[in-house]
Amino acid sequence: MDLASTERESSRTPERHAPISRRHFLLAGGMAVGAAVTGAAAQDLVDSEVHGGEVLRRGDRRRFPRVKVERDRIIRTIAGLRPFRPSGFNVATETVGGKWVVHNYGHGGGGISLSWGTSQLAVDEVTASGTSACAVLGCGALGLSTARLLQDAGCGVTIYTASVPPDTTSNVAGAMWFPVTVYDPNDPVTQTPAFRERFDWACRVSNLRFQNLIGETYGVRWLQTYLLFPEKPPSIDFPGGRDLYPAYREEGRGVLHSRYAVSFYTMRIETPRYLDALLRDFRCGDGKVVVRRFEALNQVAELPEPVIVNCTGLGSGQLFGDDQIRPIKGQLAVLLPQPEVDYAYVNLDPKNFLYMFPRSDGIVLGGTEEDGESSLSPDPAQITRILKGHRRIQRR
Repeated sequence: MDLASTERESSRTPERHAPISRRHFLLAGGMAVGAAVTGAAAQDLVDSEVHGGEVLRRGDRRRFPRVKVERDRIIRTIAGLRPFRPSGFNVATETVGGKWVVHNYGHGGGGISLSWGTSQLAVDEVTASGTSACAVLGCGALGLSTARLLQDAGCGVTIYTASVPPDTTSNVAGAMWFPVTVYDPNDPVTQTPAFRERFDWACRVSNLRFQNLIGETYGVRWLQTYLLFPEKPPSIDFPGGRDLYPAYREEGRGVLHSRYAVSFYTMRIETPRYLDALLRDFRCGDGKVVVRRFEALNQVAELPEPVIVNCTGLGSGQLFGDDQIRPIKGQLAVLLPQPEVDYAYVNLDPKNFLYMFPRSDGIVLGGTEEDGESSLSPDPAQITRILKGHRRIQRR
């Protein structure tokens, strides 16, 4: 694959769209995502699909290879912290010690999904300064996507970071393209047309970029995904607009023991492979990485680069004094890989929120959102709840 041509092609972005009317559906704990669902269902990807070696014609009930939800198949348990801000992600510029600081943080559970879109917004702020040298703070999905876009714009970039892959928060993410838990729909800022337009635009830009990275190199692929409901909802809302989720279908009752389900395709991002590939691309573009932890704002101001992009996530609270940002803890149990599992699901019962994403390195089982919890230690009781919930969904 010609990496240079791939990056140039994927850096093209669609026009900014007018705001899309939206309200959010709940994920456990009242966090929100979405854009309004309107119009007819999207065109199916294909009229017939292959699942587990069997061709199923459109409208037929597919077969679901069973996920073996057994405790002795757990290969690791993980806890991660989502950097949540009620008013949504912060992409804005301020002056610190005579330097431009462009912020790009606070994406909640949608950091990887939105990374290319909000990073493009941040890069637009940087290029307005006319600089040819830039520092990026952070080496997760946001830091790396920002750094790559800055390189595409002709900037020399140095990443300053406390951790590099595989030790970043982004490495812990389940990483389905579905930007959830991004903001509080009741916050006044998120009700403004300006915020909604930015959110929708970032969704569309990022979705297109990930489509240009499909393949083994970056660990990105399309995957049929099911939303499972305890009853038929009055409407279903999707982040950025339903046209970003092709082959949408109303499945009705009975899918994985649900009372109501819909299906669509979205992208799965295998974070270890994806982040390694971005870091490799960054270094191939003469990017430099300096491992350094910042304890105070004056240390940031002392950096030699005239413009700094802050992608420190939760660290922005202490470092830049953002009192809005807070952690939402999520826990995962990862099972031995099952290559035959060719679907994902999100169970949207508020009393039993769960999700399953298959990856080549394991089956990711999740289902916790603990607002304000900052411990990185997995809770055995929560892991037990996750396993029990998925066993019920997978019962045969």
